[in-house]
Amino acid sequence: MKTWIPDLSRSSGPRYMAIADIIEMDLKSGKLLVGDRLPPQRDLAKRLTIDFTTVARGYVEAQKRGLVATHVGRGTFVTGGQEKERRGFVSSAAVDSRRTSVVDFSMNMPPEPEDPDLLARMQEGLSAVATNMIPLLRYQGFGGAGMDKEAAASWLSRRGLVPSQERIFVTPGAHPALLAIFGLLAKPGDMVLSENITYPGMRSIAAQLRLNLKGLPMDAEGIIPAAFAEICKAAKPKALYLNPTLQNPMTLTIPEKRREEICAVARKYHVPIVEDDAYGFIPLHSPAPLAAMAPDLTWHIGGLAKCIGAGLRLAYVVVPDTKAAWPFVSAMRAASVMASPLSAALATRWIEDGTADSILRFIRTEAAARQALVAEVLPAGSYKSDPISFNIWLPLTNGWTRSTFGTHMRASGIGVVASDAFTVDGMAEEAVRVCLGGPIRRETLKGALEFMGHALDGSPEMAGTFF
Repeated sequence: MKTWIPDLSRSSGPRYMAIADIIEMDLKSGKLLVGDRLPPQRDLAKRLTIDFTTVARGYVEAQKRGLVATHVGRGTFVTGGQEKERRGFVSSAAVDSRRTSVVDFSMNMPPEPEDPDLLARMQEGLSAVATNMIPLLRYQGFGGAGMDKEAAASWLSRRGLVPSQERIFVTPGAHPALLAIFGLLAKPGDMVLSENITYPGMRSIAAQLRLNLKGLPMDAEGIIPAAFAEICKAAKPKALYLNPTLQNPMTLTIPEKRREEICAVARKYHVPIVEDDAYGFIPLHSPAPLAAMAPDLTWHIGGLAKCIGAGLRLAYVVVPDTKAAWPFVSAMRAASVMASPLSAALATRWIEDGTADSILRFIRTEAAARQALVAEVLPAGSYKSDPISFNIWLPLTNGWTRSTFGTHMRASGIGVVASDAFTVDGMAEEAVRVCLGGPIRRETLKGALEFMGHALDGSPEMAGTFF
């Protein structure tokens, strides 16, 4: 390891930029040579008596310039730009604003990582995957390569699921999987069930497949088992869709006893369960999935969008048995051919080297911090949330309608979606889902919440934004 301590006074920029600048200077002078191993970030921070984050940002900046490469478990090595040039990277590549500005505020987004060390690890994973670029650009059989299924099994085991690989499939996101599953379970005109306030994507899928989606009444613990049983007796529904943990948009988690009651009704009336476990990985402790209680009845979908990143477009699907696997594979191949091997390889890499767990820990910590901000601004009892969810459900008062409130908050930088999008049966209540994640930073979020709180204290007329 190179004994290298930069003199930060040699650069007039911020200290993290100074670290990158001095690496570049020392390369030119010969003080640093290609292949030299730089001091570990924490060691250098201690020697320089500065924050670890500053050093981490400095190393990330140096990596952006093509000066160094970081290898998990080995350290940071001087490349002098040669490695990036050899691999076809542009050493001076900068963030492309045309991509950073693209965001869909109608979606419920997790907070986005900004820790330099974590970002460096994520980028290192992408670089490692790129070494197999050509084979990852090939067509592959549907369901994922063996190593991707192994990673999926490892990830699902965090939820207490231990299915055989024959029942695990890597799919291009939860939405295509839901479309395929409901296309297998029901025909046009058939009844399928969900929460009465449910994930909008389920409503879209039902409409596309021309299914009769029926919303079940809910209480604070989720759908009411007695109501589920009653409709099973009368109508013989083909399937039940549930988002049982940190439910979108209500943020409720169905407790274990209620889950057992739901599974008992489903078993009695032979109703398949489709479990959308999009948020199941977020809590440190949560009830066992429905797929663990009734594995022979349940199609389990463990999407990565909310716990790692939506841009991966990946979900791990566990089918009830091997018999169900064949029609599922046929339906998925017909619709989407395969999940992106590049995305699958990156997810596998991140799961294997611990980066996925680091991202998940960040989301948990940041979501909790943002919920604390909400609690500071909005009165207790005025909204529904979970201490670790990254959205709230906000009933409106003082004459506010979901339309006027959405218009008022349009320029705030947070996603506000009216209750109409989530309501299956009956009139939608005057309420909105407010997303606390996405590209917005904590400081900006606090300002947006204060703006929201001020508006809610009075009427739309008092807000003074409608002229």
